[in-house]
Amino acid sequence: MSGVIVTDPPKAHPEDVEALAGYGVATVHEAMGRTGLLGPGLRPVQQDTRVAGTAVTVLSWPGDNLMIHAAVEQCGPGDVLVVTTTSPSTDGMFGELFATALLQRGVRGLVINAGVRDTAELRALGFPAWAAAVCAQGTVKATGGSVNVPVVIGGQVIRPGDVILADDDGVVVVPRERARRAAEASEARERKEAATRAAFLDGQLGLDRYGLREQLARLGVTYTSYEDHLRSGERP
Repeated sequence: MSGVIVTDPPKAHPEDVEALAGYGVATVHEAMGRTGLLGPGLRPVQQDTRVAGTAVTVLSWPGDNLMIHAAVEQCGPGDVLVVTTTSPSTDGMFGELFATALLQRGVRGLVINAGVRDTAELRALGFPAWAAAVCAQGTVKATGGSVNVPVVIGGQVIRPGDVILADDDGVVVVPRERARRAAEASEARERKEAATRAAFLDGQLGLDRYGLREQLARLGVTYTSYEDHLRSGERP
């Protein structure tokens, strides 16, 4: 497998990245029309942590972390390292030593569609990571790959410089040219949810606030008393 290392790709504007950092993954995903989510397979090794940064992408051979070493050189302040493999892998391709090197370069976290190890050490270092697996299995450094090329995780294309937002709910990618619009849409959604939260605290039901009684009627869902339900012969 040959490859390429692309240097100095375009990146989302830092102000737009910071604006997105103020919102949760679920909010941004919904605000973008329920797109960009990298799926339920990527789980955090820590809790109560949210990061946002620009993607440095890595395409590696499974069980081989050579290209992660190459990618460290391409990483800088505000980046998030995003790693996937050419075929499924759960090997522990990333651990404490990589995290130490990336922290020195100002990298905000890792998203890897493979395995990580040294998870206690990663938490102690304060280096956030989202991974498809936790596995102590070691790797080799023997096969070429690529850095800063488009990669696919969970059916979503991640390009170098796109915004990666990750929290306890998962990981979402925001195309770099849509970052500002996504932040504005997320702000609008937050305002709408704040109004709904206040209504719920005041006792309003979602059935009424969202007009769902009419939806139930359109679907043919009816109300009946327990006794009438028993007399109808249906199980309660």
